[in-house]
Amino acid sequence: MGKLYDMLKEDYRIKEGLKTCINCGTCTAICPAAEFYKYDPRKIVDTVQRGDDEEIVQLLKSDVIWYCGECMSCVTRCPRKNGPGLVIMALRNLSARLGYFVCSEKGRQLYPLTKMLTGNILKYGYCIYPDTFRWEDHVESGPVWKWHTEHLEDSFARLGANFRGEGPGVLRKIPQESLDELKSIFDVTGGTERIENVEKFSAEKAKEMGMSMEEYFNYTFGHCSEGHLNEEQL
Repeated sequence: MGKLYDMLKEDYRIKEGLKTCINCGTCTAICPAAEFYKYDPRKIVDTVQRGDDEEIVQLLKSDVIWYCGECMSCVTRCPRKNGPGLVIMALRNLSARLGYFVCSEKGRQLYPLTKMLTGNILKYGYCIYPDTFRWEDHVESGPVWKWHTEHLEDSFARLGANFRGEGPGVLRKIPQESLDELKSIFDVTGGTERIENVEKFSAEKAKEMGMSMEEYFNYTFGHCSEGHLNEEQL
């Protein structure tokens, strides 16, 4: 067994999600991601179980570990109650920790996602927040949603939300005391360290690609090359 395998075993998700895999392939058969992407959770679990560092590095640098939607359908059907989705989470975490995520197109998308989602959580208390949703970045949402983004206060008032308001209610303003507590949770659980790692390795990759961080953000957020989909299933 290798050093990287030992690092993976420190993650509670490996302890809970990788018990006695019998390589039956039920997880792949039920997996929604495997239907559309070139993705096979059975092979990933098999690779991790072998504990070979070279093979694990290939996984950490690959697009493959970023195809999983973390729906945990695999857990519900596995006859041994393994959790390939949990194994994927552990692999993603180690990839972010060691900087291998910048080696793949889907891995590099971790930067804009981290920037947007954790940024929203720490600033507003919500993963997705209307004020930070730019219709120009999501034109597939259509003209109706474009209108909503241009009339946020009126739209949410009609729906009975307390948008940006004090006190209780949907989309209410989260007190600073609660936001400070959220930040403390990030600090203690390693979330802050992960954010810093993602920003550090992404900055190095942006420099390597000759881009500013804004250019890198926009590129990784919107660029998608061919070759990810399982053409046989389309």
